[in-house]
Amino acid sequence: MNPPNIAALRTDYKLATLDVGDVKQDPLAQLADWLNQAIEATIPEPTAMTLATVGHNQRPSSRVVLLKGLDAGGLVWFTNYQSRKGHELAANPFAALQFHWVELERVVRVEGRVEKIDGAESDAYFATRPLASRLGACASPQSETLANRDALVAQFAALEAAHGDNPPRPAHWGGYRLLPDRFEFWQGRRSRLHDRICYQLAAGARWSLSRLAP
Repeated sequence: MNPPNIAALRTDYKLATLDVGDVKQDPLAQLADWLNQAIEATIPEPTAMTLATVGHNQRPSSRVVLLKGLDAGGLVWFTNYQSRKGHELAANPFAALQFHWVELERVVRVEGRVEKIDGAESDAYFATRPLASRLGACASPQSETLANRDALVAQFAALEAAHGDNPPRPAHWGGYRLLPDRFEFWQGRRSRLHDRICYQLAAGARWSLSRLAP
């Protein structure tokens, strides 16, 4: 086996620039702008974001989730509350999110406290999901060990037979909202002199802006 020389792989970023004077004063509005541009650019999975959590053992873990809500309250995604990330958020309700839009040479990092959204909001979103996705949420004991795939498929089929096209939202499945207190917007630049604009939540719910060294 002869792996490629990954140390020699590199890209000189050159698509755009970013300055404190270019961005909106509200980082959620700035994120909405960049997200819209990613969607308009038909980037694959523009709402995909890496979610990093830390459990009671102080070990970090990360996985990819999909953004399903963005408003003045924060960023929303949905998952199984009994999954590893659910247990870790219960032990330590702080997390970090990261979007990486490779084609636009952009990264956004977000940090803050996480809380569960109310049941009615989770019910409303669950009802909009495709039937197979609703059944899958009911069938999967996310993050638990499975004897084999057949057991999961059998549970899916049993729930499909029991509930037809109207499975109820499981009590262990719902939404989280990250309430941000820090953002970083990163734009790749030539010679690794990247642009990094940081927003930090200050007193009076005001956002302070600064440029960080690349």
